[in-house]
Formats: sequence, C-alpha cells, structure tokens
Amino acid sequence: MKLKTKIQLYSSLFMLIVILIINTAIYMLFYKISTDGYLEDLAHQTERLVETINEQPDVASKELFRSFSPQQGMIRVINQAGTVFISAGQAVKYDIPLDFSTKETQQIIKQKDTPNVAVINKPVIWGTGNHAGEVVTLQVSNQLTTLDSTMTTLFYVLLVSSGIILVPIIFGGNILSRFLLNPIKMLIQTMRENMKKGNWKKINVENRSRDELYEMEMTFNKMIDYLKDNFEKQEIFVSDASHELKTPISIVKSYAQLLKRRGIDNPKLVKEAMEAIDSESDRMSKLVEQMLILAKNKNGASMDQVDLVTLIEETVKTFQGAYGREVLFHKPESSIILTGNKDQLEQVIYILIDNALKYSNDRVEIRLSEKNKQAVINVRDYGSGIPEQEQNRIFERFYRVDKARSRDTGGTGLGLAIARTIVKEHQGDIKVKSKMGEGSTFIVTLPIEILSKF
Repeated sequence: MKLKTKIQLYSSLFMLIVILIINTAIYMLFYKISTDGYLEDLAHQTERLVETINEQPDVASKELFRSFSPQQGMIRVINQAGTVFISAGQAVKYDIPLDFSTKETQQIIKQKDTPNVAVINKPVIWGTGNHAGEVVTLQVSNQLTTLDSTMTTLFYVLLVSSGIILVPIIFGGNILSRFLLNPIKMLIQTMRENMKKGNWKKINVENRSRDELYEMEMTFNKMIDYLKDNFEKQEIFVSDASHELKTPISIVKSYAQLLKRRGIDNPKLVKEAMEAIDSESDRMSKLVEQMLILAKNKNGASMDQVDLVTLIEETVKTFQGAYGREVLFHKPESSIILTGNKDQLEQVIYILIDNALKYSNDRVEIRLSEKNKQAVINVRDYGSGIPEQEQNRIFERFYRVDKARSRDTGGTGLGLAIARTIVKEHQGDIKVKSKMGEGSTFIVTLPIEILSKF
C-alpha cells in the first residue's frame, strides 16, 4: 500500500471514528435530556392528580383518571397484592410490570417493538371504597411515540451529516498527502538522478516553510555536499597515491630490466640496481603504511590518560640514540596529563621531530607548556624555512615543498597530513610559523580536559 493511500485511509478512518463518537454522544445526550423532560412533565402531572385525590377522595374514579391520563399512556392503581383495581387511559399497546412500591420512582422502560415508556410510580394512601386507608401505588405511564419519531429523524440527520462531513475530509486527506509526499517524491527523484547520472544534484529549498520536511531536504543537501567532498578527496587521494607509486615502480622495473640485459657480467651494475630497488621498495612500503595509518585514524581509537612530558621525553631519547643529533626538550615543572591515544600522540611527535631533522642540519628544540587549559607543543628547527605561499598547503596529502630533497630523504608527503588528522581527532589544532632562512616552528595545541567526543 502506497504512503498516499495510507494517509488518506488512516486520516479518513480516524475522522470517521471521531465523527461517530461525537454523533453518538449527541444522540445519547439528546435522548437523555428529552426523556428527563418527559419524566419531569409526567411527574408534575402525577403530583396534580395526587393533590386532587387528597383534596376530594370521593371523586377518585376512572373518569378522573381518564381526564388526567396522558395522550399515549394510562393510569393504574396497584394494591399490595400487585393487583390493579382501577385503570384508565388510551388504547395503547405496551407492557410494563405491575410493581407495588412504597417509594416514588421514575424510569424509562424499554419496549421491544414499540416506543419506550416513561413510568412514574408514586405511593399514596387510598381514601375511598374497599381499599380505603391502604397504601397503594399510583402508576402513571406514557409511551414516548413522539420522542421515538424525533430520535429516528435525528439518527438519519446525523448519518447524512457524517457522510457530508467525510467528503471534505477525504478531499483534505488527498491534499495533505500531496503536500507531505511531494517533497519526498522530489527527494526520491533527485536520488535516482544522482545514482543514474552520477551527478551531485541537490533539492531547491527556496521559499519553503521551516518545517520537518525542510529539515529533511536541508539534511539531504548537506549529505550530498559531504559525499561530494569525500568523493573528490578520494579521487585526489587515489590519483596522488597512484602518482607517488608510479615513480618507484618505474625505477624498480627499469633496474630489473637493466639487470636482465647487462647485470650478469657487471657486478657494479648489480650493486647499484640492488641498492636502488631496495631504496624504492622501502619508499613504497612506507607510503602504503602511511596511507593505511590515515585510513585507520578515521575510525577512532581508545582513549586513556597520557602524560605528555613522559611521552615526549621517551620520543626524544629515541631520536637522540638513533641519529646522534642534538634534540633539546624544554619541559614544564609539572606533568601535563590529557585524555588521548598514546600511540597516536607519540606518532605526531615522531613526525614533527623527523621532519625537523630532515629539513635542517642544526639542533631541534621541543617545548611543552600549558596555556588556557590547553597543552601547547612547539617543535622548532633552524633550517631554510618554508615560503609563506606554501605554508597553507604543507598539511595536504603528498604535498612537498622541496620535491627533490624530500625524495632524497625518503619523504612521502603524508607525514604532516597524518599529524593533522590525529590532532583533529583529539579536538586540537596544528599550525606552522616559518620565515625563510630562520627555520620553522610547528605548534600543536591539545585540550587538557576530558574530551566529550570520546
């Protein structure tokens, strides 16, 4: 069943139930008010009859009762034995019980095939004849023929009015379903066009009311922008990765072919080729490894309490032992502990120190401090520096300022991109300050308080 049909069906069914409940309430309320009115009138008539009997006991006869008898009813006097000893009234056909009662009662007695009957039972002391001095029940009844006819008319009026009311409800349900479904149909059509044609079409949300459908369309447009941005980044990433892998593969293939042609009798050529193949293989291995790191960082990692002072000290010792270079660490007087992933944060420090050592021959300085509830890490080198126009691009994947030199040092152009991804994952920031001929300073800021994201 289509959504449009469901909306029309359920809205019409709901309104039909509401109309039935309202009409039933109207019918029952009208019946109750009318029967109460009939009983009240019949009670007044009974009171007048009792007053007349009390004032003139000798006149109590069929003729008196006939004069007080309702048009569609009768009056009966019932003794304690449940026997009628006086009865008068119109030629009516209904069946009501002969109950002797010492209490006054008012009731509506339902009939099977005839209109209902209003009955008043009132105890009185009979003052004449054989039953003088006895307590008897004066029963005055009236068949509600007029009310029955009125209720039948009211029933058909309510039935017809319900049918008339349902017509605009069905029409309104159709309009409502169109109003609700048009944006959804537009969304479906746009999605199909995007799938078939491979474009990035969005929904026009101009001059739209700010309702839930508008929010749905805005969310769809944002999703399209997000998918487009990620798709373009993926294309760039694949293109750059292919380009980066193409060169070492070509070199390996060229040396392999050279060895095949001339390497058997030329040991010097064999040594040169083996060194080149080994070097380029390392480059490809490192490139693939770093690309995997970028992909893994997107999935997040477990977060623990990390002591930055200890972490940086251990990383600095590793570089001092491996390279024999002067790497200075200016640490704060107290520990700085934050919530993060130790391995990832260690990798950021590793990348920044490794870059500093590659692009300068002088010392490297690391400084850790705390400012405004943030840990600030400065990694400074005294190399040639980075041109101002290049500083905004060095965190892009595969981007290298000095391509020739980075190839000599084994760089892939992914290190700073990885560092930025990790820092962003920790809700921090990384930037660079550099002047040509004075070196560069990379600044990493990380929030010390527990990160709500994790």
